[in-house]
Amino acid sequence: MTGVDTQIERRWEQLHTWGPYGLLGISVVLAVASADPHAGPAKWYTAWALVGAAVALQLWWHSTRPVGPDCRRTPSPAGTAYYIVRWAIAFALTWINPFFAFYAAAGYMDADETLPSRRHRLGLFASAVTVAGAQAGGLPLRSGVQWILFPALLAANSGLQMVVSHLTEQEARRSRERTETIAELERTNTALQQALDENAALHSQLLVQAREAGVADERRRLAAEIHDTIAQGLTGIIAQLQVVANTPDPDQARAHVERAVNLARHSLGEARRSVHNLAPVALEHDGLPEALKKTVADWGERTGARAEFTVTGTAEQLHEEVAATLLRIVQEALSNAARHAGATRVGVTLSYLGDEVILDIRDDGSGFDPLALPARTRSGGFGLDGMRARAERIAGALTLESEPGHGTAVSARVPLVRHDQ
Repeated sequence: MTGVDTQIERRWEQLHTWGPYGLLGISVVLAVASADPHAGPAKWYTAWALVGAAVALQLWWHSTRPVGPDCRRTPSPAGTAYYIVRWAIAFALTWINPFFAFYAAAGYMDADETLPSRRHRLGLFASAVTVAGAQAGGLPLRSGVQWILFPALLAANSGLQMVVSHLTEQEARRSRERTETIAELERTNTALQQALDENAALHSQLLVQAREAGVADERRRLAAEIHDTIAQGLTGIIAQLQVVANTPDPDQARAHVERAVNLARHSLGEARRSVHNLAPVALEHDGLPEALKKTVADWGERTGARAEFTVTGTAEQLHEEVAATLLRIVQEALSNAARHAGATRVGVTLSYLGDEVILDIRDDGSGFDPLALPARTRSGGFGLDGMRARAERIAGALTLESEPGHGTAVSARVPLVRHDQ
């Protein structure tokens, strides 16, 4: 319940507490002012005794009434007894003097809070009988005009109170529904915040796991590159030098030495490339778009192929693990395009789509049949499956489309995790 609602409920409670006292006081003042000087003392003794009983009843009810947690009285057997006794006192006083109908009107104020719902309208009707009798000229009814006015006044009072009661019940129901809706929204917001916190924690855990897995993957990749390039180059150098050691022909020896030198230079270049790719140096000073742009441009200059880079959407600073993953995927895809596909044109597109990032790499190379890949590559090699594993480690996915003679398209879709998350 809001502060405004609480204040309103407190004011209603004050009205229900002190209202009957005020109406009784007004009734007494008007009854005394309009009293018949020729009336017998017994009538007034009875009236004052009933007024004292009314005050005592109000004091008792004020000290014992049940109050709910929302500052409102709740119907109870004690409330029903209080309402019936007060109505009887008000009816007797109105019989003595019609101005005590003001006190009888107190029954309109709290019937919904003292009587059960099935007796609510009955209580209002009983109060309307007393008020209508006073309005018709006082009880008992003596003239024909009073008997004509009484049913009309009773219908008017009852109908008006029933309408007011119905509107009050509807407003109370809407208030309860509004309170329940607000409480449900608060519970939903709490659950949503918990889900967001859990999601952020899962993202952090996922990125930590991806970083750890990335370190192991880099070790395996570096081992494979050393085996496939540097180790083979050293083996070739040894073979060429053995030929030089065993041949007496100077020209043939010189040719083998030149081959050994060329293999050594090639192996040195491969070693430098492996060391350069060991850490995403390109991300140390630039964001992902700038790093990808430089990577693509450098690859185009090195291979002589036409390389284009495009960014779509609003660029955001990504978490370093997400940026490093996408950069590695591009480096691996470009390496494959140069070493295996013989591509002459490559296009790289980085797309920011609100809650995710999509990276597309397309080339016009020789293409291949994905189902015809070697078993080692399909089951965990360092090319396509390595790129797929990188994407999956950060809750992403990688798809591949290729056909012999029609190039290759690689698409990586990963969550957009910002730098401060």
